[in-house]
Amino acid sequence: MTTQLTELDAKAAETGANATRVFQEKARGTVQTSTDRVAAVASAALAALHGVIRDYDVTYAEYDALKSWLIQVGADGEWPLFLDVFVEHVVEETVNANRQGSKGTIEGPFYVPNAPRAEGETTLPMRDDEPGTPLTFSGQVRSVDGTALAGALVELWHADALGFYSQFAPGLPEWNLRGAVVADKEGRFSFHTVQPAPYQIPHDGATGKLIAAAGWHAWRPAHLHLKVSAPGYQLVTTQLYFEGGQYNDSDIASAVKPELMIAPADGSVTYDFVLAPE
Repeated sequence: MTTQLTELDAKAAETGANATRVFQEKARGTVQTSTDRVAAVASAALAALHGVIRDYDVTYAEYDALKSWLIQVGADGEWPLFLDVFVEHVVEETVNANRQGSKGTIEGPFYVPNAPRAEGETTLPMRDDEPGTPLTFSGQVRSVDGTALAGALVELWHADALGFYSQFAPGLPEWNLRGAVVADKEGRFSFHTVQPAPYQIPHDGATGKLIAAAGWHAWRPAHLHLKVSAPGYQLVTTQLYFEGGQYNDSDIASAVKPELMIAPADGSVTYDFVLAPE
């Protein structure tokens, strides 16, 4: 008899493999970077690592443990997970330092393009018995000059009430809690969904071994993921967090910002987005 897997059977290796596949599909293009810039960035990165080795008198045993761990990260398919958790927040901070409009934060490894799309208002795809507290999330998309952006695209995805993402954990429908809305003529949008839960990033693989060895926790606070875009405007990728939520102050991914807090009342919350011109 075949046992039907559920989201509770999710393993880091399978999650990592899915994240790697999605990333590779997204990153098929070639980045045009000069040899001088590659040399400068690579040299600086290596110099920083050399400095750590000297500052901490790293032994050969520790060096071999590092090599073994790096190999295992690749074998587990966890490079997207590791980099998005520990590195992406600095890239995002640097890239968007001077951008006007709404605050962004990391995308993370669990975005999947081409989610089901609706006009103005939608209920995210979910199971008939989807656990969780109902949530209506609404808002308006505007330009920095206050102009409503009709036809702006708002993409929303998030974990379920047990902390798992569809397409990255078994047993979940393909587009569970993933969807997009094209804003109406006043730039307004609305989603009906459920509140997500805090969750531990996949931690039974190589990334989890580092977290355990360092004595850190693997938790992310509950959050909604969003991408907001409109022709002629800069895309905003962000996350919204719940006021007073557990792990807001100790997010393993260092992605929480005070501007990104929401406080639902009676099952509803409003948050507007402001986009800067390209």
